[in-house]
Amino acid sequence: MRNFTGRVAVITGAASGFGKAFAEKAATLGMKLVLADIQIEALEATVAELRARGATVIGLPTDVSQAEQIQTLADAALAAFGAVHLMFNNAGVLAGGLVWENSEKDWDWVIGVNVRSVIHGVRIFTPLMLAAAERDPDYEGHIINTASMAGLLNAPTLGAYNLTKQAVVSLSETLYHDLALVSEHVHCSVLCPFFVATGISLSARHRPDELANASAPTRSQAMAQAQNQKATGAAKVSAEQIAELTFEAISNRQFYIYSHPQAMHSVRERFEAIVEQRNPPDPYAGKPELRTQLVESLRT
Repeated sequence: MRNFTGRVAVITGAASGFGKAFAEKAATLGMKLVLADIQIEALEATVAELRARGATVIGLPTDVSQAEQIQTLADAALAAFGAVHLMFNNAGVLAGGLVWENSEKDWDWVIGVNVRSVIHGVRIFTPLMLAAAERDPDYEGHIINTASMAGLLNAPTLGAYNLTKQAVVSLSETLYHDLALVSEHVHCSVLCPFFVATGISLSARHRPDELANASAPTRSQAMAQAQNQKATGAAKVSAEQIAELTFEAISNRQFYIYSHPQAMHSVRERFEAIVEQRNPPDPYAGKPELRTQLVESLRT
């Protein structure tokens, strides 16, 4: 996609982090915006902010884990603007801890937001975009699914999150191949950022009451939370930089989008181990002191 002016972007998780940065970048390019988020006050503030800058934007409170709410989002976008050109399946949450300590509610929450929302977005929006391409030979559409470097690596104490992001990478790669069979006008990308200051480590604040745990976090869950807050808080890459990279990738029809190219060394090690049938490499090989600290804390 080369021309963004006047075209329509739908963005989930749009009230903070990557979603808000995508919305701000799209607005500067003259796009019309349909923003979705479960954080109602933050969503309203983002919509007001962008309108004050002259953007054409609507916002819909949306629980992306619910298929009917994604359908409502699609219906609202078509009713307001008649078409969708960019679909950002971006909303995401984070839960950590030793994988066997994740409760059934933990799994339901993380899979619902991180995987089912992307499934709903692909299932509902792709046919709309393909239909638009059939009507208009100049139509250009692009779907962007936010995964993570956890979609390519498996760090300990992040089992639920790793599983969901690997699923998003798999779904996105399949979508890429399926689209190539039927259209030259609709494309897709998968975004795999590493540590970026987005607030995802605090996503449990917006966890639905019916999916909340009755018991306190385990030691490993508390440690994973602290580690992730520290890592994202110290991140040197911003959400705004990710938005720039993402829109550049859309322009170039680039599928894989990485925020930290230096992390690809670990990805290569992992896939070489798979091909050569070696045991998984130690993700803390470069920082053995972190592994020592983790082992000592969990075994005490």
